[in-house]
Amino acid sequence: MSIGALGLLGGLGWYLLWRGTEPSKAVNAAAQSGAPQERVSLPDPSQPGPFAVKTLTYGSGTDRYRPEFGREAALKTLPVDGSILLEGSWKGFTGQLRTLAWGFGPDSLPINGRVWYPDGPGPFPLVLMVHGNHNMMDFSDPGYAYLGGLLASRGYIFVSVDENFINGGLTDLVFGFSGENDARGWLLLEHLETWMSWNRTPGSPFYKMVDPQRIAVGGHSRGGEAAAIAAAFNHLPAYPDNAALKFNYGYNIRAVAAVAPIDGQYNPAWRATPLSDVNYFVIHGSHDSDVTSFSGINQYDRVALGDDGDFFKAAVYIYRANHGQFNTTWGDDDRGGLVTGFLNRAALMDGEDQRQAARVYLSAFFDAALKDERGYLPLFQDARAAGEGWLPDSIYINRFDRSGDLLAAGFQEDIDLHTATLPGSSIQAEAVDLWREQRVQSKWGGREASAVYLGWNEDQTASYTITLPEEDLGLSADGALIFSLADALQDPAPADGSQPEQRGAPRQPVDLTVVLEDAQGRAGSVRLGDYLLVQPQLKAGLYKAKLFESKAPSEPVLQSYAIPLADFVEAGDGFDPARTVRIRFVFDRTPRGSIVLDNIGFRR
Repeated sequence: MSIGALGLLGGLGWYLLWRGTEPSKAVNAAAQSGAPQERVSLPDPSQPGPFAVKTLTYGSGTDRYRPEFGREAALKTLPVDGSILLEGSWKGFTGQLRTLAWGFGPDSLPINGRVWYPDGPGPFPLVLMVHGNHNMMDFSDPGYAYLGGLLASRGYIFVSVDENFINGGLTDLVFGFSGENDARGWLLLEHLETWMSWNRTPGSPFYKMVDPQRIAVGGHSRGGEAAAIAAAFNHLPAYPDNAALKFNYGYNIRAVAAVAPIDGQYNPAWRATPLSDVNYFVIHGSHDSDVTSFSGINQYDRVALGDDGDFFKAAVYIYRANHGQFNTTWGDDDRGGLVTGFLNRAALMDGEDQRQAARVYLSAFFDAALKDERGYLPLFQDARAAGEGWLPDSIYINRFDRSGDLLAAGFQEDIDLHTATLPGSSIQAEAVDLWREQRVQSKWGGREASAVYLGWNEDQTASYTITLPEEDLGLSADGALIFSLADALQDPAPADGSQPEQRGAPRQPVDLTVVLEDAQGRAGSVRLGDYLLVQPQLKAGLYKAKLFESKAPSEPVLQSYAIPLADFVEAGDGFDPARTVRIRFVFDRTPRGSIVLDNIGFRR
């Protein structure tokens, strides 16, 4: 081989081993904003609790690769028949290879799990967590031990569910392995069925140890979608795509947690998975090079919270977090194989820091959803509500909604820019250069939900106004005005025809004025920046070279706001919140800008 060829190979090898470059420092809108409205007064949820932790594994007793699910399993379980759900994926020659590799087929799926549980009498809440797709022989289930030990010490039974046998592997090199996410969700319910049997059986080590009224399901990646599927299947009489498979679950699943989930790989009855009256949480990273868009926000938008219950849904988007570091066995190589060498892994936050953020948010979520520790809720509205040292230094964008929120404008109902969601309401805009309603853009294209895009220039003061019906909406000074905002990264009328990011200067946070007016014409106004400025879109270079980037580098991620109506009373001259008739956004503080605005209403 010539010296030149050796040099070329050496250079390529160095490039593949090189971790890449640190990104330039991102503008942090929160650091330029007023102080958070609330701070959590409860203890750090990422710290161990009072319980000593015990562990065991349960399984088929015949696992050929892992003794912990084979001869060493403390509890032996019976296989379940998933052939109806897997008939489109575990089939043909590759299906035969999969059966040969594992020693069983889709009609004999094992119920295997790792358990961390408190050394105490119980009953305790039960949390089932399932991994996503990965090399099926690079076992994923041990990767959540950091959550299992923590939650068990804090009074939970935590199970890391093994579904590696429906992950991809050497048997799927040509066609891949897909169409199995319904089976992943169903298997979670079969595990739950096993747990309920142990809970009611004298002599079982978990006899009366589980509180059947406090159950959560969660998952990572495809497992995150599987958790939502499990919650949707839980109250159905049969599999929605084939009624020959009967269901009889009906468990009290109060919470669903999704970590960097995919969405839409399975659609029950050809519809996006619906959820209602359940607490929901999703966490995602800006530098996820597997699920590159904030896919789980679609499921978030589909979670319906009725007026009668007391449920909430929350989302957090973390700058520089990736896909794999939420699992200790996956690491920072989201794509695997040779592609890993082209990823800019130097741009990622430290793996332990990423898992620390997961500890804080997931532990707080389960405490709020299953133990009614609602004092943690401010954390889900503004990450700055966290105690000192809880969260790693990064940029966090939060979404939050609660049962009973009154929606005035959600932009889903029609194509008329002048109508709102609340009957009898109307919308007007003045001096805006950009005004349209559309599906929110993302790196993968449009999301399911729509919002209004607004843009303005400095030539005159622009505004956007929602006029409400003059009727009793149940508002008082104890409530709050709620809405969600994101940077649209669009310039409605650039002088040189370019987009903002092409003109050199970093995009700055957007500020504006929010005004409420009552039926007597009395108004109260506040500055958005006194609460939280609009975060510029977070750009993520996933690869060392732009040549390999195939998706947009950023996307709008909406931040939720809840401004107390009492603040408008204090700022106004006699403003009466009970008689509010107008909500106005005035673009008078940032000379030129564009935003995405959604979910405008009131928390009562």
